[in-house]
Amino acid sequence: MQPAARLSAAIEVLDAYLRGQPVEKALTNWARRSRFAGSKDRAAIRDIAFDCVRRKMSFFARSGQETGRGLVLGYCLMTYGRDEIAHMFTGEQHAPMPLSDSEQAALDDPQKAVSWAAQHDMPDWLRPELERSLGAELAEICEQSKSRAPIFLRVNLRKASLASVQDELARDNIQCLTVDGRKTALQVIENPRRLANSQAYLEGRIELQDAHSQAICAALPAAGRVLDYCAGGGGKILAYAALNDGALFAHDANAGRLADLSHRAKRGGHKVKILSNSDCRVQAPFDLVVCDVPCSGSGSWRRAPSGKWSLTFDQLEGLRSTQREILQEAARLVRSGGELAYVTCSLLKSENTDQVEWFVEHSSSFELAQTTQYYPSESGDGFFFARLTRRNPAT
Repeated sequence: MQPAARLSAAIEVLDAYLRGQPVEKALTNWARRSRFAGSKDRAAIRDIAFDCVRRKMSFFARSGQETGRGLVLGYCLMTYGRDEIAHMFTGEQHAPMPLSDSEQAALDDPQKAVSWAAQHDMPDWLRPELERSLGAELAEICEQSKSRAPIFLRVNLRKASLASVQDELARDNIQCLTVDGRKTALQVIENPRRLANSQAYLEGRIELQDAHSQAICAALPAAGRVLDYCAGGGGKILAYAALNDGALFAHDANAGRLADLSHRAKRGGHKVKILSNSDCRVQAPFDLVVCDVPCSGSGSWRRAPSGKWSLTFDQLEGLRSTQREILQEAARLVRSGGELAYVTCSLLKSENTDQVEWFVEHSSSFELAQTTQYYPSESGDGFFFARLTRRNPAT
């Protein structure tokens, strides 16, 4: 497919997204209808679509129209020169139709004034919370969230070293760089789509995991009995297993999320026992309980940009309520002297420090030992991490 034809395909995908279809589903449906498209075409169209969703408000404002075509025109205004755009919008050989007079005017007004939401590509209703949470860093952090996220690997140090994996992947034409301060992380800079078929992945020497997420796992204390209470796919408990010995357990309210964990653990050479809700109570108490709770995902919106536009005030309130419930439930599973770790991939204080402060205020048996906030950057996604220690009865 020619670049102009890819733009037309992206317009079709984005129109479906704006009608309410998840962008991933819109991409899948387009690919099924378009068997002629090769893997490189599908990957390029996906990249265009996600770039457009990340910058939806600014692209709408720049193009002057809230349509798939408007988003793609905004993308082109960011990516190409004026003459290049005119040559691609011809209506010939599957290219987008020629530019209208109003679209030509958009080309002539690159400094068009935009709203706060368009300037930061964030929902306007979330502005007070973002300003309270990010302060003077807001503009820079929002700018980071407009870009594609780096791709990181976690090297399983029980099976390989950073250097050996880096060399092995290089032989597969997958180029990686080490990450400052992260003893298990590599950043993929070339051919990431080859990873799933690499021997390093198939034999458990690497897993995909954000570098800041890896840092949180490395900061968890070594403990005898560890429960990942909101395990999802199990990435954190596997990262913990690669660094620490002990009896390891995983639970998730949605058991389907854990369907692949046993296979991944075996591939990595680990043992993780999956627990139901009642099993957790039977197996308690634990030395360490990790709660990577459901959240807004605002720290990873550059990976999943649809989330920032679909999130509502009511949904955020519901998430906050769920987070408090999980903290209270998980606290009952921690032994005296043990630790409770609270983790989100959120930038919002209302999901992070506010929740931890509320918990400590309402649970006299726990005290706060540590908090760390990571922001989206070239070093990883946005995460919040808190460690809470359960006092011994005598204290």
